[in-house]
Amino acid sequence: MRRNGMETTKPLNNSPGNGKRLGEILRILGRHKLTQGITPEKLRATVEDLGPTFVKFGQIMSMRHDMLPAEYCEELAKLRTDVQPLAFAEVRHVVEAEYKVPMEEIFLSFEEQPIGSASIAQAHMAVLRDGRPVVVKVQRPGIRETMAEDVALLHRAARLLNLTEVGDVVDLNMVLDEMWTVAQQEMDFLLEAQNAEEFRACNRDTAFVDCPEIDHRHTTTRVLVMEYVDGVQIDDVDTLHREAYDLEEVGLKLADNYVKQVIDDGFFHADPHPGNIRIRGGKIVWIDLGMMGRLTIRDRSLLRDGVKAIVSGDVEHLKQIVLTMGVHSGRIDHARLYGDIDDFLAKYAKLDLGSMDLGQIIEELVGLAREHRISVPKGISMLSRGVLTLEGVLAVVSPKINLLEILANRMSAEIRKDFDWIEEQKGRFRNLYESSQKGIRIPAQMSDLLRMALKGQAKVNLEVIGSEQPLASLDRMANRLVKCILCAAMLLGSCLLCTTGMQPKLLGIPLVGMLGFIAALLMGIWVLWDMHKHK
Repeated sequence: MRRNGMETTKPLNNSPGNGKRLGEILRILGRHKLTQGITPEKLRATVEDLGPTFVKFGQIMSMRHDMLPAEYCEELAKLRTDVQPLAFAEVRHVVEAEYKVPMEEIFLSFEEQPIGSASIAQAHMAVLRDGRPVVVKVQRPGIRETMAEDVALLHRAARLLNLTEVGDVVDLNMVLDEMWTVAQQEMDFLLEAQNAEEFRACNRDTAFVDCPEIDHRHTTTRVLVMEYVDGVQIDDVDTLHREAYDLEEVGLKLADNYVKQVIDDGFFHADPHPGNIRIRGGKIVWIDLGMMGRLTIRDRSLLRDGVKAIVSGDVEHLKQIVLTMGVHSGRIDHARLYGDIDDFLAKYAKLDLGSMDLGQIIEELVGLAREHRISVPKGISMLSRGVLTLEGVLAVVSPKINLLEILANRMSAEIRKDFDWIEEQKGRFRNLYESSQKGIRIPAQMSDLLRMALKGQAKVNLEVIGSEQPLASLDRMANRLVKCILCAAMLLGSCLLCTTGMQPKLLGIPLVGMLGFIAALLMGIWVLWDMHKHK
């Protein structure tokens, strides 16, 4: 089955193997006592015990600050995939199943020992028949089905252990669905190949940026063949020094290109850790393009406006940007949101641009939005993690480089480049004309308003901001009072019935009266539990 151009797998069958795996998942979840709450450390330990497929899920979710609090994302980012490599016979089977020919007809040589092994795939050095050295990324056999079954089983385990609502911190079902969606994208190597081509096209005019060339002829959904990139890992500063690279220039170009990916292209590397960035022949080579973030034109425009609002300390403008960018569920407490944004901006009011961390700013804003039940676009959340990771790389390569400063300089250059004095004046005259037309209509509108007031037709819609919580508390109190009155009425009624000779009787007491006592007792316990739960 395919959806949006991507193959999807339907989990789950009720085989004996699934029952055994479900029991194992239940034991792990029970051992970590998730029913008593989920802390960041407990979540990471649980994911590690659940096995390599869930470690991959955890790494994916560490980038989703819109779904998980910052402390949970930071803890999940510590996960490392350490998976036993596949036997070469299994690798050969996958490759030949995809190509429908023996491996020797495609490759002159194929290294049996992998250069890297992860939960979804492992990579091998090889040489094509035309003599080109390549890296072959081979997907683990059955990994899609295994992950589909594990996700479905964890859904069932969460229901059995009543973990679907472990508080306001984590919506487990939503997190599982999101993990599975992203994991499916990572398991489609044709999508990674498309990402590489799109990235190359976006950076075609940037002389100092490159990415591995994909061999599309030999790439399938489960086997990816790409150019071998030797080069120097970007955090290997000693080797870069020996090869006479200027680290300040490297850091500046790296930061400038990442800002370009975000602001100009809206297509950026979402996992820019040192292992995914190489220096080769004076170029910055970005590798592993399976995890890419996207920003719409609207998102990029709002991001630019947000930077301006932060720099100028404009609380109202930043509040409108947060509301416009996100999707909110329920009513928004505007006064509280305004106050939280004011406190947020106050932290940075006395700092210059060079002292601010762009990643931390985005992360705090995403967290602030989540507190107000405002979900930000997926691209913004991935950007938060990507910027934090890249700032860590820059701290090693060139600590003086500041991403926010480069972003502000690039925006200033764009404003100067796009500024048109004639168009600016035309816009001002247009605004002046529209304002004058509205001003002319004010006397007539005032006259209509007074006429309606004199006739008693004027209406005022009044909304008391922040009244929802007190009203909810009053409603809850009224409900408890009604329950208590009913409980007392049943108790008194049962006492009266016990004084009669009504038949049938149980232990010398009328049965109806006995049942009334029991019902009153149960209702009393219910009221007490409700009071304890919501105190």
